[in-house]
Amino acid sequence: MSSYDADPTSFDPFAEITAANPYRPADMTYNDYLKVPELLQLQALKSQPPHHDEMLFIVIHQAYELWFKLILHEVEKALGLMQRRQILPARHFLHRVGEIMKLLVQQIHILETMTPADFLQFRDRLEPASGFQSVQFREVEFAMGLKDERYLRMFNNRPDLRAVLERRLNEPDLRSAYYELLRQEGFDLPDDVTIAGLAENPAAAAQLLAALKIIYQNPIQHLPLYVLSESLVDLDEQLNLWRYHHVRVVERIIGHKMGTGGSTGIGYLQKTTVKRCFPYLWQVRSELTKGALTEVF
Repeated sequence: MSSYDADPTSFDPFAEITAANPYRPADMTYNDYLKVPELLQLQALKSQPPHHDEMLFIVIHQAYELWFKLILHEVEKALGLMQRRQILPARHFLHRVGEIMKLLVQQIHILETMTPADFLQFRDRLEPASGFQSVQFREVEFAMGLKDERYLRMFNNRPDLRAVLERRLNEPDLRSAYYELLRQEGFDLPDDVTIAGLAENPAAAAQLLAALKIIYQNPIQHLPLYVLSESLVDLDEQLNLWRYHHVRVVERIIGHKMGTGGSTGIGYLQKTTVKRCFPYLWQVRSELTKGALTEVF
């Protein structure tokens, strides 16, 4: 047993940690660096009188927006590395995004500690706001290759926000960057690798699958591309899991009520669970054959 265990009062933080001493007014502090005072002023409850669980609702969604910001930061880094054919460094940052997305799936269930009756005490204060309007979440979708310009209409009356999405819509995304990387690595891909183009051209889809099959049939020979490809599948899976868990949490709290933004609520959310960012990375698994497969480990 240490002396601290025997006598807890003997521990003096001011003697052990220099930073625990009173800081000078001009010193950088933890609170200054992270803007903690400003951050803690951003939880403005709308309910009157303020309802206890509204704080929970706001903090969880603000935390999501911070995580979305970091996801976009990491995806942009990975995109730049992929464009320079730095495969393993790109995979490193995409793996980080996957770990963040796992946290998002867990975080959504904290909302289930709020009773349906309690949520109804302040839900009407949200209208017509809705998670459907999260610009950053839509940016995450666009950055991963799920681009749909129809979502821009939501922000016709907010040109500043529409401009953000328009920029993301016209920038490279993970799916297009991945296919361009495969071309640069010598794989034979069709000219049009957009989801719509491949859906309309079965021969082009077959050509793409044949290229992906080379990687997946011989992962050791193409290990950097294989682990990068699997990281993209991880992102797709985690995003889909988040959608599924989101549906279940919303259903548990509000049932089948309409969304605050005017959507059908559960009906709309359920339809989003079929979205795939990298559908052909999923489909290639059906193309693999036992005879030609090489051992991975």
